[in-house]
Amino acid sequence: MSETKDFVAINMRVDSTKRNLIDMAAAMLGSDRTSFIVNAACKQAEDVILDKRVFFLNNSAFDAFERALESNPIGDNPWLTRLLARPKRWG
Repeated sequence: MSETKDFVAINMRVDSTKRNLIDMAAAMLGSDRTSFIVNAACKQAEDVILDKRVFFLNNSAFDAFERALESNPIGDNPWLTRLLARPKRWG
């Protein structure tokens, strides 16, 4: 039983210098141009999404964050419950 995927075309124009650079890097990885571009674009997309969701705190700020979470547990917060139940957009 084979799984079918929906593929869509993504068309773009680039100058020959950029195409040659991409082709050289793809060849160095043993990849083709399309796979290289798709992998690079997906990596960048994940980074952009994660940059909006991951944050760093010093110890005192993290302690305050934990206290705020503890004072409003997940069971009482339907919005947080919905957020945590959402599937990841990448796999």
